[in-house]
Amino acid sequence: MLEVWTWPTPNGHKVHIALEELDLPYKIVPINIGAGEQFRPEFLAITPNHRIPAIVDPDGPGGRRFTLFESGAILIYLAEKAGKLIPKDPAARYKCLEWLMFQMGGVGPMFGQYGHFHHYAPEKVPYAMTRYANEVRRLHGVLDKRLAQVEWLAGDEYSIADIATYPWLRFAERRDIDFDDYPNVKRWFAAIDARPAVQRGVAVLADNQRQGTMTDAEREILFGQTQFSKR
Repeated sequence: MLEVWTWPTPNGHKVHIALEELDLPYKIVPINIGAGEQFRPEFLAITPNHRIPAIVDPDGPGGRRFTLFESGAILIYLAEKAGKLIPKDPAARYKCLEWLMFQMGGVGPMFGQYGHFHHYAPEKVPYAMTRYANEVRRLHGVLDKRLAQVEWLAGDEYSIADIATYPWLRFAERRDIDFDDYPNVKRWFAAIDARPAVQRGVAVLADNQRQGTMTDAEREILFGQTQFSKR
């Protein structure tokens, strides 16, 4: 059975959703990132980057124990292991990977920076707030243009590209986004949001979702010097 070392964040939910969609058996190993559990030696043995998620597959390639970190790499691995959610046609496969990389290199980092400077930074930095707000809107526009042409990001097939992107678009109001301004994104998001496997995926560890204001201790662990200590 796959071990999933994770927490209820967009990157964690990508893997939870994929596992539910692929019907792969798994067990959760919670890593409370606000409490600093990502720095535990046993977690660092799996991912030297001390970021969730990571997986351990006791039946990996060649039947051997296999560890993997980075959510995009995990999605590709799981899809190929199950033989689903990644197109078999070469051209469609590369389109899937193209939009997966768009999420990894664009949507995730830019939305994350928006969240940091608008909600978590100890001081307001107008330049940064404006820059990332503009970038979030631009990326929604890119997605909307793509989804005006195709049903799913990879084309005709629902895939790991959609699964990777969907969790980052949840709670759009936190980024001052109105889906009515992006009708194709709205249609696509609603279709994914209604999938039973997606609903099960985002329910994983949902009781541990942060409620209210981040504490000073959490802020130091996530954004302060703790994460930069040599390990």
